[in-house]
Amino acid sequence: MAFFSVFSVFSVLILLLSNGRVIVVDSEPSAAEKNGLLSFLNQTPHENRLKWNASDSVCNWVGIECDSSRSYVYSLRLPGTGLVGSIPPNTLGNLNQLRVLSLRANRLSGPIPSDFSNLKLLRSVYLQNNVLSGEFPVSLTASNRLNRLVLSSNNFTGKIPFAVNNLTHLSVLDLDNNGFSGTLPSIDIAGLQGFNVSNNKLNGSIPETLEKFPASSFSGNLDLCGGPLKKCQPFFQAPSPSPEGEPSDKSPSKKSKKLSKAAIIAISVVCGLILLALLAFLLLCCLRKRKKNAATTRAAKPPVVPRSAVPVTETGTTSSSKDEIVGASSADAAGRNKLVFLDGGVYSFDLEDLLRASAEVLGKGSVGTSYKAVLEEGTTVVVKRLKDVVVSKKEFEAQMDVLGKVKHDNIVPLRAYYFSKDEKLLVQDFMAAGSLSALLHGSRGSGRTPLDWGHRMKIALGTARGLSHLHVSGKVPHGNIKSSNILLRSPEHEAGISDYGLNPLFGTATPPNRIAGYRAPEVVETRKVTFKSDVYSFGVLLLELLTGKAPNQASLGEEGIDLPRWVQSVVREEWTAEVFDVELMRYHNIEEEMVQLLQIAMACVSTVPDSRPGIGEVLRMMEDMNSTSSSRGGETDDGGLRQSSDEPSKSGGHTPPAVGSRTPPSSVTP
Repeated sequence: MAFFSVFSVFSVLILLLSNGRVIVVDSEPSAAEKNGLLSFLNQTPHENRLKWNASDSVCNWVGIECDSSRSYVYSLRLPGTGLVGSIPPNTLGNLNQLRVLSLRANRLSGPIPSDFSNLKLLRSVYLQNNVLSGEFPVSLTASNRLNRLVLSSNNFTGKIPFAVNNLTHLSVLDLDNNGFSGTLPSIDIAGLQGFNVSNNKLNGSIPETLEKFPASSFSGNLDLCGGPLKKCQPFFQAPSPSPEGEPSDKSPSKKSKKLSKAAIIAISVVCGLILLALLAFLLLCCLRKRKKNAATTRAAKPPVVPRSAVPVTETGTTSSSKDEIVGASSADAAGRNKLVFLDGGVYSFDLEDLLRASAEVLGKGSVGTSYKAVLEEGTTVVVKRLKDVVVSKKEFEAQMDVLGKVKHDNIVPLRAYYFSKDEKLLVQDFMAAGSLSALLHGSRGSGRTPLDWGHRMKIALGTARGLSHLHVSGKVPHGNIKSSNILLRSPEHEAGISDYGLNPLFGTATPPNRIAGYRAPEVVETRKVTFKSDVYSFGVLLLELLTGKAPNQASLGEEGIDLPRWVQSVVREEWTAEVFDVELMRYHNIEEEMVQLLQIAMACVSTVPDSRPGIGEVLRMMEDMNSTSSSRGGETDDGGLRQSSDEPSKSGGHTPPAVGSRTPPSSVTP
C-alpha cells in the first residue's frame, strides 16, 4: 500500500514537470484584502474610469499588482485618478502584504488612518500632491522596512517625531511643502540619501546628522539655522578655553594669594565713585534729550505740498528700521535726497519720520522687498524697496508721474517715492486683509475658512475693473499680474491691484523667473509686456481662483507643466468637473457659472496674442455672466454678486471656445 502511495506521488510530479513546464494552479488574495479594496473604492469618490469588478480576480483590477503566485496584493498604484475625501479606516489597512502604495496627485484629505500600522512590509509610499492633514502619520513608523516615504505638498502639521528613526531602511524622506513646525529631530539613518523639509514652519538648529544635505532641503522655513544655512546665534557666548601651558589656579605646588583688608576697602571705594560718576552722566544725558525733544515738539513742522520735495533734517537718531528699509549707507545721504509725494497725497510725514518708523518684513517678491512701516504718530504704510532698477533718475521720476495719476477703487494708489543712487523706495497704502495668494493658498487644515464662490467672483471682477482702468485710462500695462499682487480690503474682500507699471524700471534684462507661471509665452522671448500679455496673466489668475492651484504648484504634475496646459489636458479628456477646487464642491448651483468663467479664462490664455480678447471685453463678459445669473433668481450681495441660484445662466458677447463635456470617459490612462 505504501508502495502505491509513493508511486502516485511520483506520477503527479512527472505530470507536472512534463515537457519542461511547471503547471501552476491559480490562487487568489485573501477575502480580507478584496473586501478592504472594494470598501475603499465604494467609500471614496473617484473617476468613472476606475472600475473594479467584484466577480473578477483582484489581480486583474486596474492599479493592482499581485505577487508571482497571485496569492496577495503586492502594490496599489492609483495616481491622478480623482480620488476625493479621506481614506476610510479598515480598508487599505487590510493589505498586510502590501509593498508599494501610490495615491499621489489626487484630492485625498484628512489624516492617515491608524490601521496603516498593519502594513509592516511596505517598501515605498507615495502620497504627495494631495490635501492630507493632521500630524505626521506615526502609524507608518511601524513599517520598519520602508525605503521611500514621500508626503510632500500636503497640509500635515505638528512636529516631525523622533520615531522616524525606527525606519532604519529609509533612503528617501520628502516632507516639503507642508505645515510641520517645531524643531527637527536628530534623524540618524545610515542609508538616508534624499531628505527634504523645505517650505514648512520649522525652527531651531539643524541636527549634525542632517548637515550633509544641501541648503535647498531646508529653505523656506521660519527660523532654521546651522549646517548648510546661516550659523545659529547662541544665547550665551561659550567661555574661552584656557591657553595651553597656563598653570592651573588649583595647582597644589603654589599658594593662593589673598588681598589684604585695606586693599579690598580701597577697591570698593573706587568702584563706588566710578558708579556714581556713570549715573550722573546718564542723568545729564537724559535731561538734555528731554529738552531737545520738547524744543522739537514746539517747532512748527513744514507742511507737505503735493508733488513737493520734503527736505530732510540731520539728526543723530538711528533705528533698526532705518537700516532695514534704506540701508545704513543711504542714511548718510538722506539730507541730499528727498521723499516726493504724488498728486492727491493724503499723508503728512517726511523721510526722517519714515526712517524712525518700526519696520516689519511683509514679503519678498520679484521686484523687491515690502515692509510694513508704523510711524510714530500711528500711521501705517507699505514701503517697497526696489531691486535691479537700471533707469536714470529722470526716467524713474517720469514713470512715477504716470503711475501717480492712476486713480481707481480697485487699484492701490502710489503715494510717494524716494530715489537715490543706492536705494529706490515706493510708499503705498497698507491693506490689512493681505493678498489673494495668502487667502487662497493658506493652510487648508482644520479651522480654515474656505474662500467661497461669491467672494472669488467678487475678487475676479474687482481685479478686471482695476486692470481695465489701467489699460484704458492709464495706458499702462501692469506687467506683473499674480495673486500676491492682488491685495484685499477688510472685511468684504475688495480687490486692489498693486505693483503695476514697474517693468520699465528694470529694462529688458528682466530675469526669466520673474512672474513665473503667469507670464505669456511671447514675454519669455521678447521680455516685453503688453496689454495682451496682461490678459494672459489675468486668465491664469482666473484659473487659479477656479482650481485652487498655484500656477507653479508641484501638484500640476511631475513634468512641471504650467496651469493653463494642465487645465487644457484635463478638459481635453472630458473631465471638466475635475478641474475645479474641491473647496467649491460644497456649494450648490454654481457649476454652470464656474464653467462659464472657465471658458473666459481659457480664451484669455490663448497662446496667440491676437486671439485673446481685450481686458474691456473680458470685463464685459464677466459682468454679463454675473448679471444674468442674478436676474435668473438668486440672492446678491451689496456689490451685485450672485451668492446662489437655481438655474444656469449663459454669457453674452464674445463667445470663448467650449471646454468640453463634464462626463469622464470610461477608460483613459492617467
